[in-house]
Amino acid sequence: KGFGFKKGAVASTVAHDSHNLLVVGTNDKDMAVAANKLIDVGGGMIAVFEGSVLGLVELPIAGIMSDQPIEDVAEKVEELEKAWRELGCEMASPFMTMSLLALSVLPELRITDKGLIDTVEFKKIDLIAD
Repeated sequence: KGFGFKKGAVASTVAHDSHNLLVVGTNDKDMAVAANKLIDVGGGMIAVFEGSVLGLVELPIAGIMSDQPIEDVAEKVEELEKAWRELGCEMASPFMTMSLLALSVLPELRITDKGLIDTVEFKKIDLIAD
């Protein structure tokens, strides 16, 4: 279930409404590479496998906008969606789905700067089960 990743990691600074850095992955190394690369370029969306960048859309304006021509950005988004599929994710527009994980006004579970939050019960969820 979920994103269906079999390998690698993805990260994004497009995370409604906070636009904090979100990282999802199967291993710490790829997750760290993804996060650090987005920090280096000032934000965006990225897919990483075995330490190598498979796809990157740089969004240096507040981490949510590009300063490049739309045609160039569209091409990079297509490459990025292909990279998601290579990592095992088959859903359409996966970065949009990921960005909504941080939108804390939506029901169920959301990721915030305070941790994982149950937005129906208004309580923090422990990430480590006993």
